[in-house]
Amino acid sequence: MNNLLHSKTLFWTFINLIVIAVAVVIWKVLLFGLPVVPEMRTITVSAEGKTVVAPDIAKISFSVVTEGQNPGTIQEENTKKMNDAIAFIKEQGISEADIKTTDYSLNPRYDYSRPRPIGDPEGGSNPYILGYALSQTVTIKVRDLEKIAPILAGLPSKGINQITSVGFDVDDPEIYLNQAREEAFKKAYEKARIMAKQNNTRIKRVVTFTESQGGFPPIYYAKAENSLDGGLGGAMPPTIEPGTQDVTINVMVTYEIR
Repeated sequence: MNNLLHSKTLFWTFINLIVIAVAVVIWKVLLFGLPVVPEMRTITVSAEGKTVVAPDIAKISFSVVTEGQNPGTIQEENTKKMNDAIAFIKEQGISEADIKTTDYSLNPRYDYSRPRPIGDPEGGSNPYILGYALSQTVTIKVRDLEKIAPILAGLPSKGINQITSVGFDVDDPEIYLNQAREEAFKKAYEKARIMAKQNNTRIKRVVTFTESQGGFPPIYYAKAENSLDGGLGGAMPPTIEPGTQDVTINVMVTYEIR
């Protein structure tokens, strides 16, 4: 019984102390007002980081376009030519993982000049199928840039009658983005440090920061089409230079100063 009474006494004593403490805080706030938090002094700077990117892969898109009266016949012809071209590509050391079919389309070719019968309520022209055109496109990724010229030179002899694009890119762009980002933040800090020193203050810490970039642009893009009658015909292709591309990142950093 004594233990229970003692516990109740301690409990209510504790509650009374809390009430007194809260009352004291409220009294001080009402009497002296809320404490003033010192305003943070900051400066905001921006900077740009840039790195030069050299391509390490190329992407080539090429097609076989076959025309004729019989869809089955042109499909067989088209398939044979593309299979020969893919076999040639593999002989150049291109792996299956880097070969991708990106388009396969069979379309009729119409003649709209033939009129409909007299009295036809629909009027207009009566489309007449002249034949069919089958197009099959494959895009490959070339990791050895020295193989670009032999591939371009050899494709027409395998039946390829359209080489639609040659583009250069970087397989792992994050490496170059990180380099540009590191340079940008170093420049931002150095700019802020000099500004603070000129105004008799010092950098304390980073408060906020943001970055922006315009994406990772393709390094080079070339287009070369050869006609259905042979075009390039296995001739030496023009020299294609991959070039370089500047990759930039802009940062904005806010520093607390003291």
